[in-house]
Amino acid sequence: MPDYNLSYLYVFVFFLTGALFTSLLLGISRLIAPRKQTREKLRTYESGEEPVGQAWGRYPTHFYVFALLFVVFEVDVMFLIPWAVFFRSFGWVGLAEMSVFIGILVVGLVYAWRKDALTWY
Repeated sequence: MPDYNLSYLYVFVFFLTGALFTSLLLGISRLIAPRKQTREKLRTYESGEEPVGQAWGRYPTHFYVFALLFVVFEVDVMFLIPWAVFFRSFGWVGLAEMSVFIGILVVGLVYAWRKDALTWY
């Protein structure tokens, strides 16, 4: 019978090693990095382009809703792929469960569509 407490020790040692390694690298970079402030370094940088307008502009919340819907439906694909791989072993019960899952997704999609959350302005 395996000792499961030893597994916790391995995880703790792995976490501690990662934290020490990260701290060591950040400390070394802080010690050897140049800190000379120049006008070019203090300038705002936007992917190589000169910034246009205010930096604190407002975005419509519609963009955030659209992005959240995209993430939700992309994550649901992660549930569909393993189900498709093991479809034969699940049988009719698995088909019924996935039908309910997809039905809930369709209801959410129709709701978002009716609320005009999927139109891009």
